[in-house]
Amino acid sequence: MGANVINSLHTGIYAGNKLFTHTLLQKVGVPTPFVTVAFSKESALGALDRLGYPQVIKPTVGSWGRMVSKLNNKESAEGIIEEREKMYPIYQVHYIEEFVQRPPRDIRAIVIGDSVTGAIYRNSADGNWKTNTHLGGTAEICEVTKELEDMCIKAKDAVRGQIVGVDLMESKDKGLVVHEINNTTEYRNVARVSRIDLIENGRESGRGKG
Repeated sequence: MGANVINSLHTGIYAGNKLFTHTLLQKVGVPTPFVTVAFSKESALGALDRLGYPQVIKPTVGSWGRMVSKLNNKESAEGIIEEREKMYPIYQVHYIEEFVQRPPRDIRAIVIGDSVTGAIYRNSADGNWKTNTHLGGTAEICEVTKELEDMCIKAKDAVRGQIVGVDLMESKDKGLVVHEINNTTEYRNVARVSRIDLIENGRESGRGKG
C-alpha cells in the first residue's frame, strides 16, 4: 500500500534468524565468529569432536540469551543437545558458534540509516560469561570508531535494515566480529549511558550526509 514499514518483512526474516544473518554477513565480507550447523544429535556431536571445546550452541531464532549454552565438554554437549532434540523442530537446528576469546564484554551499536548513533560495552556479571544486561551485565559507553561504524553499516545493509542493533565482539584473533543483528532492537541502555537522543542524532547524521 506504499507505506514504509520500519523494519521491513525482509529484515525481520534475515535478521531474525541467526543462520540467515550469518550467511548474509559472510557474503558481504563482514567478519563473524566461525559457525557450523548440524541437523541431528549425531552430526552435532561429530562436529564438536572435530572443532574441540568449548563452543556455544544457540537457537537460530531467539533473544535475551535464552537457550544459549556454553558447551564445555562432550558430557555437557550430549545432555543439552539431547534435550533440544525433544523440542520443536526449529530447536533441532543446532547452530554451533565458536567461543570467542575476548574481553568479558561485547558491544551493542544502534544503527539508524547510514550512521551509528550510539554504542555501549555490555560487561559480563561476575561468574557469568553472557553479557545480557537483564542477566546482571553492566553497560558503559563505547567510542564509535570509523572501523566500528563501517562494519555496522555494512551489516545493516546485508539484512536490508533501517534501524537495527548490531552486536559485536572483540576477538583476540580476528578483531571486531559481528555475531548478531537485532531488527527489533532494544536501545534503553544505549540511550541511558550515552545520554543522547538516538533518533534525533540519527536525523542529524542523515542531514549531514545528505
